[in-house]
Amino acid sequence: MASDTDGERRQESSEQRLLKALRKSASSLLIILPLFLLLRYWGVSVSLAAAGCVLLFILVIALAFFSTPKPVAVATKTGKREGPLSRLSGERLADFLPDPLVLFDTDGTILYVNHAAREAFPPLARDASLYLCFRSPEMHSLIQGIIADGQARSSDYLERLPFERWYRASVMTFETAKGEADCFILIFRDQTELRRIDRMRSDFIANASHELRTPLASLRGFIETLQGPARDDAAARERFLGIMQTQADRMSRLIDDLLSLSRLEMKAAIPVKERIDIGQVLSHVVETLAPMASGVGVTIEWTKPDHPVWLPGDKDELIQVFQNLIENACKYGQAGKRVIVSLDEQGGEAAPTTADALRGFSVSVEDFGPGIPAEHLPRLTERFYRVDVDSSRAHKGTGLGLAIVKHILTRHRGRLIVRSQLGKGAVFTVVFAGS
Repeated sequence: MASDTDGERRQESSEQRLLKALRKSASSLLIILPLFLLLRYWGVSVSLAAAGCVLLFILVIALAFFSTPKPVAVATKTGKREGPLSRLSGERLADFLPDPLVLFDTDGTILYVNHAAREAFPPLARDASLYLCFRSPEMHSLIQGIIADGQARSSDYLERLPFERWYRASVMTFETAKGEADCFILIFRDQTELRRIDRMRSDFIANASHELRTPLASLRGFIETLQGPARDDAAARERFLGIMQTQADRMSRLIDDLLSLSRLEMKAAIPVKERIDIGQVLSHVVETLAPMASGVGVTIEWTKPDHPVWLPGDKDELIQVFQNLIENACKYGQAGKRVIVSLDEQGGEAAPTTADALRGFSVSVEDFGPGIPAEHLPRLTERFYRVDVDSSRAHKGTGLGLAIVKHILTRHRGRLIVRSQLGKGAVFTVVFAGS
């Protein structure tokens, strides 16, 4: 049966090549006809001249036939491949998909599970029941609906173990070449990251609105008081104006921090090309904050290294990082009376002309204050998160400082490590991977 088919294909391809050769040779008649007349002019007989012209035309057709390339089907029979897809099965292609995919029949029995589905849902296996693998009512409704009417549909699905993941589950009918629907496809699209971003965005807007609403309400109340009962009360007016100034400054700091976060997010993908001496940056920050530290009774201990320590980085952004960390240590750890700033080099280069700069180092800011409870440590870099709201506002904090630090360090290939014990202070360590 296969040999008959191959013979038919070879016959079809030969006929196609012959037709192409005839089309190519048609233009040669414009030369052969004048040649016939020329032979007759030279006295050659009609039959001999006609025979010569016919032989010449056949020769032209033969040359055109053998110069015509073989069709793809014939080339395949002679050993050449049609293409990479001809050697890939549907199962192998499905295994390359990044989304989990499951094939099941009208009884809900699993016929095929791709690699992504096996990784995401370990209970899934061939010949297992899909109803037993997914116990949620949403998934049962989805499966039963497609089996009942064959109409494609989607539903949200929450997988709680081993950790919370959100999926958009879609089912559709898988039709065979004859148009029969004997099985169905279930595809999962991971929505976890999108939901996390949406939740962060909504939380951010709610927190920002709350932080702005409080000082705005205070300003409005004081303005109404000054316009009414305290219109002619000089002492009250002086006190209220001072409070209004404090609230306005609080809103200004909050807006500045929000703008800083926005700028950092826009620059997150822009590589850092400037090279700076991190020791010089730390010395500048310590000198700048010395008056503030002295005002709260804190001494900043810092020993500048005797050689430059080079790092690819944005000077202004790194000043903001260390200014935030040292200022927080002075304000919230002032009970310990001192703050230690230290630089730990790991294979540093002393020469600024070296093409390969520092391979890795860390900067630690240690205070000896009351410390931070362990349950708060994982959330310190979240926007608007505060260990003590009243203490933070008393120290003019916006709740965005460590979030800004995290964004800057991410751009500089660094990370923030926080260690703390209650009653013994806290250590904030910035670790840089180097260049």
